[in-house]
Amino acid sequence: MQVDVTVVVAVDPEADPEAAERSVWRLRGEIEELDVESVRPVAVGEVPEGAKGGADVVTAGAVIVALSASGGVLPGLVSVVNDWLGRQSARHRVSVTIDGDTIELERASDAERQRLIDAYVRRHNTAR
Repeated sequence: MQVDVTVVVAVDPEADPEAAERSVWRLRGEIEELDVESVRPVAVGEVPEGAKGGADVVTAGAVIVALSASGGVLPGLVSVVNDWLGRQSARHRVSVTIDGDTIELERASDAERQRLIDAYVRRHNTAR
């Protein structure tokens, strides 16, 4: 059985757009290095006029990660997102959604973020 996890990065509006985009792509690369089934972009909204890429424009910060339900990869995925977030100087937010249940991570103390993550992972590991 496969589980789809949606990961969305809300980029800090005050961050340099090009630097933020590069950083988000690095996160996607880190996720792709995990033992996941696939990582695919999420098409978002209408294409802004003059945007590069035409009708196939996607938001770099929105991906669907397909996990094997029995693989135990969820804790690793959330850990990668958390580590990435901790390395950012900008105030990005990341939401991770499984079956309509969303955890939103942003700048908080490491301990606060870890407690939130642990509870979320436990909830989804025991639900399977």
